[in-house]
Amino acid sequence: MRPPPSPDLILPPHGGYRRLKSFQVARLIYDITVRFCQRYIPVGSRTDDQMVQAARSGAQNIAEGSMASATSSKMEMKLTNVARASLEELRRDYEDYLRQHSLPLWNPRDPRLTQLIALRPTTADHVAQWAKSIKHGHQSIPSIMSISYPEIAANGALALITVASSLLRRQLAAQARAFLRTGGFTERLHRTRLAARRSKEPRS
Repeated sequence: MRPPPSPDLILPPHGGYRRLKSFQVARLIYDITVRFCQRYIPVGSRTDDQMVQAARSGAQNIAEGSMASATSSKMEMKLTNVARASLEELRRDYEDYLRQHSLPLWNPRDPRLTQLIALRPTTADHVAQWAKSIKHGHQSIPSIMSISYPEIAANGALALITVASSLLRRQLAAQARAFLRTGGFTERLHRTRLAARRSKEPRS
């Protein structure tokens, strides 16, 4: 008799979302958004709630999608896309904040944002240190002495959202390729059951 198929063929490795770069960046965006709202958005306002919930949804849906991947590739992709949509909603909130407060939206290729991305911050404190370096580093330049922390923080958050969105696009593409290659849970279950039956058949 052939050896029975491994149960791992049915439930592949899943739930390793903490190692995903997209989750790490999304969680960082959530942390800095909570801090931003505490400092610059009226507490308890609709905007405060919307921004925090959108940021939270970005990280949470990546995690939930990773856990769901064991039994539903469709749900994994759906939740990953929800995470991406939530971060896009948050992007609009930050852009609206800058517009409504007459603050400039920096060019995505602005050296200050390039510096932030190159630092690869992992905590809200790391982003705050970057913001301080931008603020104090520009005090001696008269043309931009008026730069404020809300301007720096909002533009920094937007840069990180761009990074997370790019990572999620690639993640979705990889999930789609994996689905085409191996199928979903139902297909894996069928293949495994078929292989189990064949393993019980005597060899000719």
